[in-house]
Amino acid sequence: MATNFLAHEKIWFDKFKYDDAERRFYEQMNGPVTSGSRQSSGPGASSGPGGDHSELIVRITSLEVENQNLRGVVQDLQQAISKLEARLSSLEKSSPTPRATAPQTQHVSPMRQVEPPTKKGATPAEDDEDKDIDLFGSDEEEEDKEAARLREERLRQYAEKKAKKPTLVAKSSILLDVKPWDDETDMAQLETCVRSIQLDGLVWGASKLVPVGYGIRKLQIQCVVEDDKVGTDLLEEEITKFEEHVQSVDIAAFNKI
Repeated sequence: MATNFLAHEKIWFDKFKYDDAERRFYEQMNGPVTSGSRQSSGPGASSGPGGDHSELIVRITSLEVENQNLRGVVQDLQQAISKLEARLSSLEKSSPTPRATAPQTQHVSPMRQVEPPTKKGATPAEDDEDKDIDLFGSDEEEEDKEAARLREERLRQYAEKKAKKPTLVAKSSILLDVKPWDDETDMAQLETCVRSIQLDGLVWGASKLVPVGYGIRKLQIQCVVEDDKVGTDLLEEEITKFEEHVQSVDIAAFNKI
């Protein structure tokens, strides 16, 4: 039904074919259509495949024009490069001699040729310089001797100062308990006997009688001794020598001072 309906309608479906044929006819007669003529032809000229084809032709022609312009620019660059190459070649040809002579001057050193004779024969000025150097060396030797003398002097002073400094003596405080034989022992005589012991580094202190029991009393006496000179064994040995009065000796307290 749709086809029958369209068959009765007046619609030109293949109009673009006729337009294309008409454009080709006029191109053969008058040449390709320009952009100005295409624009003046109105909207009907650019519609359909024929209008696209004419636009493509216009673009191709514009690209050809640009290509010709680029070729001209490339030719100008080639000419400029050729001129530069010619100029460089002329400069290279005009400057070969300095480059050839430069390595010869670099290898020759005038100072090296003059050094050997100066070493063999010394001038009077150089002799004076040598003398100055010797004198400078002698000054250094005198300074070394002076420094050594000062160092020895300081060491000697330090040794003397250390020798004069009093050394600490280790001492101890000892409390002794001296026990008699019985209650009939003369305790005053016993204390006299103990105090009669005189040793280097021994100093006797206070004493008292302490009751033990059954009327017996013991002698409790304080003393200070130097540890390097007097020991507890020596004290016990010296006190027990008084056998008539002393039965035994005990250390009640021992403190370092």
